[in-house]
Amino acid sequence: MKNLISWVEIPATDFKRAVMFYNAILGLDLQEVDCGEEKMACFPTGEGAIFFAPDFNPSKDGVIVSLNTENDLDNTIIRIENNGGKIIYPKTKIQAEGRGYFALFIDSEGNRMGLYGDA
Repeated sequence: MKNLISWVEIPATDFKRAVMFYNAILGLDLQEVDCGEEKMACFPTGEGAIFFAPDFNPSKDGVIVSLNTENDLDNTIIRIENNGGKIIYPKTKIQAEGRGYFALFIDSEGNRMGLYGDA
């Protein structure tokens, strides 16, 4: 199995400032990717990014931890709904090349979480 934690997004309202901040504190050179309305600067290890989107705001509720489902995203969504969770953003193709699919859900405790999978 791949890593259980697949992806972490850190929201930014000032994308360039956030990229500079994380580059400075982590000693990185994050490369910016423009996906139209959305922008991201992916971590070199592949498990997350600084992320900008018009409706994605930093807050105590802003960071999304995504669980890796490998090729079982559809069945995982069914299991979430069957066990008291709620899908709040349906399975969606990620616009960046080769990134797979994601979905967002509310878990049984009210936490906003993400799912990531290849199919």
